Amino acid sequence: VDLGTYKGLLGSHLTRVRKFIKQREDIEIQKLVISEDDFILQENSVDMIISSLDLHWINDLPRLFSNIFYSLKQDGVFIGSMFGGQTLFELRCSLQMAEMEREGGFGLHISPLITAQDIGSLLNRSGYTMLTIDTDEIIVHYPTMFELMYDLKGMAENNAAILAKTHLNRDSLLAAASIYQHLYGKSSEKTKSFKPDNDDQNSCIPATFQIFYFIGWKPHPSQPTPAKRGSATVSIKDIPNIEKLLKNSEIIDKN
Repeated sequence: VDLGTYKGLLGSHLTRVRKFIKQREDIEIQKLVISEDDFILQENSVDMIISSLDLHWINDLPRLFSNIFYSLKQDGVFIGSMFGGQTLFELRCSLQMAEMEREGGFGLHISPLITAQDIGSLLNRSGYTMLTIDTDEIIVHYPTMFELMYDLKGMAENNAAILAKTHLNRDSLLAAASIYQHLYGKSSEKTKSFKPDNDDQNSCIPATFQIFYFIGWKPHPSQPTPAKRGSATVSIKDIPNIEKLLKNSEIIDKN
């Protein structure tokens, strides 16, 4: 199951799978239009569920993770990626500083996002095992803050939080663009290696997109499990002498 597939961008990259499916006439593909917040399938019915950069729109992540766990077969896997809390931190800070200066307070302009610890807790609480979580940062450069905001609007990644401020003052917006350029454009170490077409390194600003990648498995008796308590043959206090212990064990084996 590809959750939040939209136009099938993730599936379009799975060329080998697509060719295999075309060769097999007995494989049936179903397309379902369903709210991710209400997603749930028959219990123990799916081998794998994947989701790419869609989960930041979910209102109730604990419920969704539990429903996915319910739908997976034993030894089934949930693979996903989602934006992390450091995404667009430059834009968030610039807007907050500008509004504090011009209006004496700031509103919510960037949708709230989670941390890697939050993902681990959610997966653990839902029952997943053998968790793997990784993080990556992709930095995209723009001429000014306005091109960045135009791109976000074109990607339909506008802020949709209920408590979001509905109006952004023009004076605050111009101040935010100036702050963004001053703090992250001209003096940022990250932009020194970037050379725009006009070779003016100070004419660009960085926009950081933090992405979390994670894998969680539904438990099955065949999966690796921790050794039983007390089954260790070497004490932690002997670790500094591990080489000596290994040599002694080799001598005993030879005899």
